[in-house]
Amino acid sequence: MGVAFSQFFPPQANLTEHNLPTQYGKVFIVTGGYSGVGYQLASLLFQAGGKVYIAGRSEAKAHESIEKIISLSSNTPSAGRLDYLALELDDLSTIKPSVEAFKRKESKVDILFNNAGVSLPPLGSVSKQGYELQLATNCLGPFLFTQLLLPLLEVAAKTSPPGSVRVVWTTSQTAEMTAPKGGMNLSDLTAPPPDQTKNYVNSKTGNWFMAGKLADQVRSHGILSVVQNPGNLKTKLLRHAPKLMVIAAYPLLHNARQGAYTELWAGLSPELNVETNGAYVIPWGRPHPSPRRDIILALKSKQQGGTGLADEFWEWCGQQTAAYL
Repeated sequence: MGVAFSQFFPPQANLTEHNLPTQYGKVFIVTGGYSGVGYQLASLLFQAGGKVYIAGRSEAKAHESIEKIISLSSNTPSAGRLDYLALELDDLSTIKPSVEAFKRKESKVDILFNNAGVSLPPLGSVSKQGYELQLATNCLGPFLFTQLLLPLLEVAAKTSPPGSVRVVWTTSQTAEMTAPKGGMNLSDLTAPPPDQTKNYVNSKTGNWFMAGKLADQVRSHGILSVVQNPGNLKTKLLRHAPKLMVIAAYPLLHNARQGAYTELWAGLSPELNVETNGAYVIPWGRPHPSPRRDIILALKSKQQGGTGLADEFWEWCGQQTAAYL
């Protein structure tokens, strides 16, 4: 209960714009970077000298955000560069073209922030390929996007200190608090329940699984894969939530900037290293001291004494996206 409470009322962030080292020469991708936490994160990285790609479906919104960030950073001499990357996570057929467009501009990625997500859309909402929308946008799209970008992450890792090239995934405290024993019921993937909260929790548990399984995949390259709960925040992620839910939760919600500090720490803190690959980060930037034991078991293979559930989910994601690699 103490850890849960501290995520509602976290201690002060220890990595902010006030002590963030220069990020000159680094290339970042922030999915969903034109609003909420993603916008705040893109602003922090840009002001520190990084080259930041804001990835999302709306070019107009992206350019509006880019112009706003630049105007608010006019007195920042060390500012970097901002660019737009077209990306539709709910349409698997568009993701490889997005990565190919990125490759025409860049030869590496230092940190990928899988920040974008959708929460509680109308019941029955599906992706272009017919998957439940939250599962598609929060899991399948980022899974494919990340796999296609791995060669560029590996390029960055060859000339970077071990553990400094990273993939940061986004989960939610809701998943930790309400996911069923073991993390999820795999049958929900092909037969989603008529309950959007359960579907959201499945997608966020899936992000936790993805962070762990990608850590296994990239560990030999010195790349980190971590998952973070950015915090309980005032963002557009709640736009589909029932009004009474939002009103009840409002006193517990924090500004999006605070959530950006969580992601910033997950992406850049030297406290995370190759020994902590697969770590779970909580607000406003600190390792989770005691993640749910049943989900930790799910992250382990049967050979390691776990349940192997994350392996099954990872394999299912691979099967669903194989045709789009």
